[in-house]
Amino acid sequence: MRALVKHHAGFGAELREVPIPAVGPGEVLVKVQATTICGTDVHIYTWDEWAASRVQTPMVFGHEFSGIVVERGAGVSHLQVGDHVSAETHIVCGHCPQCRRGEAHVCANTKIIGVDTQGCFAEYAVMPAENLWKNDPELPPEMASAMEPLGNAVHTALSGPIAGRSVAVIGCGPIGVMAVAVAKASGASAVIAFDINEYRLQLAKTMGATHLVNSREEDPVAEAKKLTGGEGVDVVLEMSGNAVAIKQGFSMLTYGGRISMLGLPTQPIELDITNDIVFKGAQVHGIVGRRMYQTWQQTAGFLNSGQVDLAPMITHRFSLEDYAQGFEQMVSGHSGKVVLYP
Repeated sequence: MRALVKHHAGFGAELREVPIPAVGPGEVLVKVQATTICGTDVHIYTWDEWAASRVQTPMVFGHEFSGIVVERGAGVSHLQVGDHVSAETHIVCGHCPQCRRGEAHVCANTKIIGVDTQGCFAEYAVMPAENLWKNDPELPPEMASAMEPLGNAVHTALSGPIAGRSVAVIGCGPIGVMAVAVAKASGASAVIAFDINEYRLQLAKTMGATHLVNSREEDPVAEAKKLTGGEGVDVVLEMSGNAVAIKQGFSMLTYGGRISMLGLPTQPIELDITNDIVFKGAQVHGIVGRRMYQTWQQTAGFLNSGQVDLAPMITHRFSLEDYAQGFEQMVSGHSGKVVLYP
C-alpha cells in the first residue's frame, strides 16, 4: 500500500510502498477514506524539538482518519466488515488507576497512533477495535476524520457549564475555531474569538463567534472587559499555548470563572497565581484528548443534529501524493482543516 512515511530525523516525509499491516486479535483493518492534518503532524513533518524527542523514524505518521472496516481480528464482535468508523487515537492500557476509575483519557500509559505507533497517512490502518467509533454512513469521510479534533474542542468547551455564559476562545487554529462552534451550539451568551491571524478570525466568525479581537491590534484584556461590562469573561478556552496569550486569558477571567487549557506552551510560564487564580476563586482545567467515550457521544450528537457544521472548516483538499502542498498550507496559517485522500 501507499503510505506517507516520516523517513528520517529531519524535515519532510516520503510517500512509499509499505506492507498492509497485519490484523491481530482484538484489532480491525480499516480502508482509509480520508485523513486530516493535525498540528502534531506538522511538528513531526517539520521535525521540531518535540518531535525529535518523541518520534522514532522511520514510521507511518498521521492520526486523524476515517474509513471502512475491511477485516476483523479474532474476538471482534461489535464491528462488522463494511462499518464506517472514526478512530479514538489514544490507545490506553485499561489497567492503570486512571483507566480503572473511568478516566482513561488521562491513562498513564497512553500511546498515540502516528506518534508512538504506526499511523494513518496510508491506504490502510490497523486499530484496536475498542478505539473505533461507528459512524452514520451518510457522514462525509472528511467530517468523520475531523471528529477526533472536534472531540478536543468538545472536551475543552464542555468541561464546565457554558450555557448563558460569556466565552473567550484564545487561539483560532482549527480546534479553537471548532470550540467557537461548540460554545455557540451549547448556548453561550457571547463567544469572543482572539487571534493575531485575520484569516482564522474570519473563519471563527463563520463558525459562530459573536465578537472578534485581533490581539496584535487591540488589547485583549481591555476588549474582553469592555464586551462584558467590565466583569471579565465567565469561561476562557485557552487553545493557543502562547505564553503571553495564556497570561491574558487569566487576566480577562471573571471572579469565580473557569479556564480550560488545551494549548501546549513550549516553555514554563510564570503566572500571578495569587491574584489571577486564588483570589479569583478560578477553576483551572487541564484538557487531554477526549473522554472515552462520553466526548465521542457528545461530538456525534453535535454533528448528527446539525448543531455543529464542520463544512466551513474543511478548507483544503489534496490527494495523498500532494501531501507537501497540504503541509505547506497548514504551515501558512491560512487554512482550517486540510484533508488528504489516500
